[in-house]
Amino acid sequence: MEKEQFKKWRKKNGFSQAEAANVLGLKRRMIQYYEKGKKGEKDIQIPKYIKLACEAIELKKKLKKLV
Repeated sequence: MEKEQFKKWRKKNGFSQAEAANVLGLKRRMIQYYEKGKKGEKDIQIPKYIKLACEAIELKKKLKKLV
């Protein structure tokens, strides 16, 4: 997942950075790092488990709409 995709996911699901951090079990600062693609001067990759968690959250929302 690229930084642009991550930010798009967050906004599409109506999460603030703090809300996204809470639902993903992260600190808000990590959300900022992921959206920026950097931690200080160091490039940072979004881990696969975060991508999977984002997909699971989105799927859960879709399933709730069906019920």
